[in-house]
Amino acid sequence: MAKATDAQREVVAFLSTPAAYGLPSQSAIERLDTHISIVWLAGECAYKLKRAVVFDYVDFSTVELRHAACEAEIDLNRRTAPSLYLGVRAVTRETDGTLSLDGQGEPLDWVVEMVRFDQEALFDRLAERRRLDLALMDGLADAIARLHAIAERRTDRGGRGGMDWVVDGNALAFAEQIPAGTEREIGAVVTAAARAAIDRHAGLLESRRLQGSVRKCHGDLHLRNICLLDGVPTLFDGVEFNDDISCVDVFYDLAFLLMDLWRRGLKRHANVVFNRYLVQTIDLGALPLLPLFLCCRAAVRAKTSATAARRQPQGPRTGELQAATQEYLVLAETLLRPAPPCLVAIGGFSGSGKSTLALQLAHRVGAAPGALILRSDVIRKQQLGVEPLTRLGAKAYLPDVSRHVYQTIGERARAALAAGHGVIADAVYASPEERDAIAAVARDLSVPFLGLWLDAPPSLLVKRLSARRADVSDATPAVLDLQMQSGAGLVAWPRIDASAEMKTVESVAERFVKELR
Repeated sequence: MAKATDAQREVVAFLSTPAAYGLPSQSAIERLDTHISIVWLAGECAYKLKRAVVFDYVDFSTVELRHAACEAEIDLNRRTAPSLYLGVRAVTRETDGTLSLDGQGEPLDWVVEMVRFDQEALFDRLAERRRLDLALMDGLADAIARLHAIAERRTDRGGRGGMDWVVDGNALAFAEQIPAGTEREIGAVVTAAARAAIDRHAGLLESRRLQGSVRKCHGDLHLRNICLLDGVPTLFDGVEFNDDISCVDVFYDLAFLLMDLWRRGLKRHANVVFNRYLVQTIDLGALPLLPLFLCCRAAVRAKTSATAARRQPQGPRTGELQAATQEYLVLAETLLRPAPPCLVAIGGFSGSGKSTLALQLAHRVGAAPGALILRSDVIRKQQLGVEPLTRLGAKAYLPDVSRHVYQTIGERARAALAAGHGVIADAVYASPEERDAIAAVARDLSVPFLGLWLDAPPSLLVKRLSARRADVSDATPAVLDLQMQSGAGLVAWPRIDASAEMKTVESVAERFVKELR
């Protein structure tokens, strides 16, 4: 680790004063420190200085390197937060020897200027206060999917070599930073299991790299680097200083957020992000890699926590970091021993609550972050190339169209189950043939199957459908009437009274799900 030069110490002292920003002397300046940067919150803006440090993954040792990193940070993060990143400003020495921000003299250092936002809008703080609204997760997943769609493809990074680099770095830190004992032993187990998983999936890792799934992503996608800006989930502070960290498989990028939510007990949040992202990308080919990716993300946090604990003066914070190291290591080991796959199908006439129940159950089904939900209404809109809330006409529900929808559900369920992931299939399943077909998917793959049928009085179903607003389903009371005229035949699946409160329905359904394990 390089030490700060006298010039940078002078710059730090200058930026710690209100005068640096043209503010009155009594103005409050808030300072935030990390191991590689210092941020000052001053007035309506924030200013980030790169520390003159060298680690194995970053080199900010010279003014020129720090300047280049500042410019790269602006370019990278304007993809997701253009209104937040204002530009790069120089700290200059003027002819009278004083320092100035964007003065006429020689640049001594450089800072990234950002719009200041309420720190309580950071998603990690919202999560700590149990105020992270589940409704924000769809928008968050959409923002990540948009970033990945436009991100530069990088076939020179990622793949097997990229994951080897991650695991080797973790292993070295575990050996050097974690004292001998239980935690180091867990670290060795995690490392061995991760290396074995890389060996098993080397072909898939490489094929995804060559086919364009490795892109210049965010690289550090956890809750502290997401904020609510003007009511919109906004990604910021992506990694500009090391392509090995930011140029990764898009699903490895996503896995950081999923792991962070899962660790905090926000399992429904993680499952909603996971499912919404897959609605946008249909990237089912990544599912076999998800346990490895989640494990490695937890192991990286164990590494950084252990390193920070060793550098921290003895005190309460040291104990917190040591506890975090142990927690992340245990989580990493758990994530590489995922729950076995199973298939749950939820059927019933329109308005019976199938989709609501699927969302309530998904995080409890299969491996983290819970089941892939395959909803017929969503797949129908995808296949017809329309937005989810677009209302479809009668032709969209002709038998041939519906047959294709149910076939796609079966194909995607088969792919996910074969990858070791749990699935919930959400569709009417009114015909015995449709129910038999989805059950056959599980039978062919020798995985547990559970079919649930939701019952409710027609009057209640009509009431629910009439009250729907901004729903992907096109079902109306007239559609329901046609369904009930056709009937469902003899339903052998367990039947649940869907006229009860959702908590009761959920409790009954969960009992059946537990019997699958």
